[in-house]
Amino acid sequence: MFKKNKSLKDLLLIHELAFILLIILAAAAGAIGIHLWGKSSQEASRISLLVTEVQQTRGDLYRQMKELFDAYFLEDLNARAEYNNFTVSVEKHFAQLKKITVGKAETAAINDLHASYKEFVFETSALFDQKPQSINTEVIKHALNTGLETGLFKRYEVILAHTERLLSQKQIELDRQLNDTKRTSTILLVIPLILAVLLLIFSRLFLKRAIVKPIEGVLKATSEISTGNLTHRAPEEGVQELASVSKAINEMADKLIISQETLIRTEKQAAQGLLVPMLAHNIRNPLASIRATAQVMDGPEHDTETRDSLVGIINTVDRLERWTGALLAYLHPLKPQPTVTRIQDIVEGALEPLQQKIKEKSIQLTMPTWPKNGEIKYDAIFTDQHLLEQVIYNLLLNAIDASNQASSIDIELEITPHKLILRLLDHGCGMPFTPDPSAMSAPTTKRFGTGLGIPFAFKVCDALGGELKFTTRPEGGTVISISLPKNLDL
Repeated sequence: MFKKNKSLKDLLLIHELAFILLIILAAAAGAIGIHLWGKSSQEASRISLLVTEVQQTRGDLYRQMKELFDAYFLEDLNARAEYNNFTVSVEKHFAQLKKITVGKAETAAINDLHASYKEFVFETSALFDQKPQSINTEVIKHALNTGLETGLFKRYEVILAHTERLLSQKQIELDRQLNDTKRTSTILLVIPLILAVLLLIFSRLFLKRAIVKPIEGVLKATSEISTGNLTHRAPEEGVQELASVSKAINEMADKLIISQETLIRTEKQAAQGLLVPMLAHNIRNPLASIRATAQVMDGPEHDTETRDSLVGIINTVDRLERWTGALLAYLHPLKPQPTVTRIQDIVEGALEPLQQKIKEKSIQLTMPTWPKNGEIKYDAIFTDQHLLEQVIYNLLLNAIDASNQASSIDIELEITPHKLILRLLDHGCGMPFTPDPSAMSAPTTKRFGTGLGIPFAFKVCDALGGELKFTTRPEGGTVISISLPKNLDL
């Protein structure tokens, strides 16, 4: 999900923006629903008011007819005044109708209805102006029944029925709009709810995968590391902050491993440093006396067997002396004294004391192609020449001792802009063990070997900022790789 770790701050910002968007959508949906519902309600109120006003005009018209009949048949003296009052009321209703009508169809229907009413008023007002005694009763009945009721009033009823049908259609259309508004409002309200549920599910998955799970990994890693399992690693996943924490814990574990190895090596060397000088002092004094006695006794007056024994004593004492010196040199802190030199000079300096051994075993030595005089700076190196010479000498000595008679040893050189890689390849039986850089001594196959040559080589390479590797060749033999920086950083 998060191939590329994102910042928790950015993800929280996205989450907050999504939440704000949901609020805006919900508010917008509510506002749209309220607006549509208000608009529909307002239209419903308007149509209802139109129907009410139309019905009231019809009622007032019937009352005017009644007052007209009362005036002629009952000789009601107040009929004309009541008639006029109803006329004013109907006109007010028509004024209200014209005020609230919308659209051409409604306006035309109301105008037609008003025109019909005006015609009715014009005809009935003329009847009021005539005196009842001067008119035949039958004529009045005929005028009221036929002229008004079946003529003007019927026409008014037809127009009124048309207006009511128009308003009824409007009401039906409004009901349909209300249903559509209800459906639209429901949809607009459901969408934010669905999005909110999706956001909740996403938030839960996000919190579990990007925060909770990495935190569990960090807690497990800290628990494992605290118990001493420094090889355990925290998963560098989740949000960027937790990934950074995991990375820091892993780097801390790596540093703890290095510190632990350094501490163990220091403790071992400290223990040796307390024991070896005293042991070397107590050994060297007797060895010096033994060697001096053997040298004094070595004279021509002794037979050959005695002289050979004395020479053997002297050689054995010398070997013990070298072993003691190597042990002290290994324990002594190294302080490189770098100078600018050439790798060719270092290799040739290491080979010079080994020429006799090379000749004795008839070993064919293959050297690398050294840079020409114009390319002297190409293989120049700023390092401690004497320490590196000693390392190459010890490693070549081991290679010679491990090689068979008339075997071969190849020396290869790889030069890069920033480092030199020197490889020593022999065709011997190979190493029966894998050298440990942190070991105080290494197993040895030599009869009188000290086992300190390889640990000393590791120590020097580490002090010179380099790296020493041993690799077994498939066809037999060992490849020793010495990688050194061209410029030693003190």
